[in-house]
Order: sequence, then structure tokens, then C-alpha cells
Amino acid sequence: MRKIALNVETTGLDLSEGHRIIAIGGVEIVDNRLTGRCYDQYFDPGREIDPMASAVHGITRHMLKGKPRFGDVLSEFLGFVRGSELLIHNAPFDVAYLDHELMRAYGNKHAPRIENCCTINDTLMLARRLHPGRKNDIDSLCQRYGIETPPHTNRSALSDARALAQVCLAIWSRHQEPIHA
Repeated sequence: MRKIALNVETTGLDLSEGHRIIAIGGVEIVDNRLTGRCYDQYFDPGREIDPMASAVHGITRHMLKGKPRFGDVLSEFLGFVRGSELLIHNAPFDVAYLDHELMRAYGNKHAPRIENCCTINDTLMLARRLHPGRKNDIDSLCQRYGIETPPHTNRSALSDARALAQVCLAIWSRHQEPIHA
């Protein structure tokens, strides 16, 4: 099955406060190999970015001026992920934001949920099963598996998706573990 390591960046942590997706990065894996095919898109959220969120991902409102709205590139995004297995670290967070953006783009009555387009696999649950009682964030997993990542100041949704893809491949090869939670 075609897999996509996916990561989103948002304006903040709480959907109920109107926070939105501002970046999506995806990396394609086929037959447990990176294909080189990626999805890298920034969005204008139409709102300010929480300073705490900006401190984490480094994205500012100014950087997003002139970028498309999520709905403007929805068909391109769905074309990239449709039919794949999405590998998402802490999937409930990202999936909630993706579903919210789909609802906004389609309108409440006709909005598909992301799991109607793809299979969702929470890689955090897999990491917790393999490494109970240890830190299992992406940075810790990269360090554990010897995967180099750019410094936080140079990170993006795409670079985090690349790191997640490398972690998943390392789990597969070292643990002979299917990449399922």
C-alpha cells in the first residue's frame, strides 16, 4: 500500500478558538522506499498565529501573505493523499484539523472526513508500544534511530514529514514491525 508520512502546522492548538492549518508536508513511501514525491504547501489562514505556535514552527503571518487558502488547493491535496495510508504522529490532532478544513471548504453537509479518503495510522501509538515509558516525540525517535534532522529554526511541515518517514522506515527495518499502531 502507498503510504504518506504527513505533518501539519497550525495557527494554534485549539480548534474551538478558530485555529487553522497553515502548512502541510507529505512524503510518499511505496514498497517501504521513499519515492521522492512530496507535498509541501503553505496556507493563508485568514487569522493571526498564536505566538506560542509561531515559536514552535517559526511561521509568521507575514510569511503566509499571498499563499492560497486551504480550499483553493483542496483537490491537489486530496489527489496526493487519496487512497493512501497516512502515517501521522499524534494523528488525532492533525486529523481533527484536516477534517475541520475539509468541512470549511465543502460546507458542513457535503464534507468528507479525511478517513473517507485515506487510512489513518497514528505513529505515536506505534512508538509508545515499541518504546514504553520513553519519550516518543519525533525528535526523540530520530535520535533513537540515528536520523539527522535540521535544527528547529530550519524545520517545516515537510521536513517533519521527512523525519517521520525515516522513523517509520527505521521501525520497519529494525523491528520487523509493520507500520501499524
